[in-house]
Amino acid sequence: MNDIKVNGNLLLPGDPGFDEARKPWNLAVDQPVRAVVEAADADDVATVVSYARLNGLAVTAQPSGHGASGDTDGTILLKTTRLGGVRVEDGVARVGAGVKWGEVLAAAGPLGLTGLAGSSPVVSVTGYTLGGGLSWFGRKYGFAADSVRAFEAVDAAGDHVRVTAESDPELFWALRGGGGDFALVTSLEFGLNPAPELFGGRMMWPVERASEVFNAFAETTAEAPEELTLWFDLLKFPGAPGFVAVDATFLGEHPGALLRRFDRIGGLISDTRRPTPVAELGSICAEPTDPSPGSGRFELLTGLEGVADVLLGAPIDPLISVQVRHLGGALARPAEGGGAVGHLAEPYSVYMFGRPTPDTAERITDLTKALVPHTSGRKSYTMLTQGERAASAFPTNTLARLRDLKRARDPHGVIRANFPVLG
Repeated sequence: MNDIKVNGNLLLPGDPGFDEARKPWNLAVDQPVRAVVEAADADDVATVVSYARLNGLAVTAQPSGHGASGDTDGTILLKTTRLGGVRVEDGVARVGAGVKWGEVLAAAGPLGLTGLAGSSPVVSVTGYTLGGGLSWFGRKYGFAADSVRAFEAVDAAGDHVRVTAESDPELFWALRGGGGDFALVTSLEFGLNPAPELFGGRMMWPVERASEVFNAFAETTAEAPEELTLWFDLLKFPGAPGFVAVDATFLGEHPGALLRRFDRIGGLISDTRRPTPVAELGSICAEPTDPSPGSGRFELLTGLEGVADVLLGAPIDPLISVQVRHLGGALARPAEGGGAVGHLAEPYSVYMFGRPTPDTAERITDLTKALVPHTSGRKSYTMLTQGERAASAFPTNTLARLRDLKRARDPHGVIRANFPVLG
């Protein structure tokens, strides 16, 4: 494969740096690949796709590797990290495929705007958006995917294409939440949303207060306006006692009495709630910003009745975190002209996470089984984890439409998403 001529770097097995370059964000996921290309520009992307098509190979693209599944055997791993650049103009952001959310928020925040970012500033905008994008502000503004105005991409033939609702409505629909199985995105343009003022932070108590905190969470989310988003967290860090926390964001100066139930709970250990610059959104959860190994599972909840009995009935060890997110609002409504991401009828989700050990896997399995009466069985594409399939993320008609498009546009399987729609 030394005959691939790119402006960036080509790494083959045995080359210095190859093993490091093929690692995804989750270091517990092994990625066996034929080669790694660190693209310097969009022309490199086209070159790699054309080479793969002519040689019967497949290409997997990753800006940061947060959604890696390990389904990469024999592929060329295309790292798009170097495709940078953020431009904000007239309420629209244009970003390269390697741009991370923290860069967008830093550019948009001083203008009183925000993108529909999640909890981490180091997640790539492109991978997150292709999978739908569950944001702090999704209850108010919907999925990140539905904010996209245009994609610059390379299709399965190796051609540069600009994809909009007018130029290619079917591909535009699929790329907005259907995953990265249809074209390799080199940049995208999306609308920003007003956020002249933002209030957010984390409240934390000893785990002994978990029942009180969960009840307050359930009651508050039942009446919360769409500007308010709350996440309930059970936390058990190695070598530390257990904690219970509530993470909050409010699109406005102050939520007033909306959080009064939490203020009545004694034993508060810390409270970081404050007016928060958009650029500091990632500080609320303070998630790790360096790659690390982990094992997790995401489920959508049909409601909260009975969920506390499952989650609070025993310590979460050996898990590090069990998080319940409030969804609903705009996420539950079909977006006008929306993409493949669709909408979520489920009002809550749960995510279980821990170190990749047999004990962690067993605990996740046990919790998942116990939660079955309270889960819908559907997934969110952007939250799929190793061993799961894209089919679980879409309604039957949507999945069939995505599969038809994949067969029509990429009959030889040149492009392989982390979670292929035909898988």
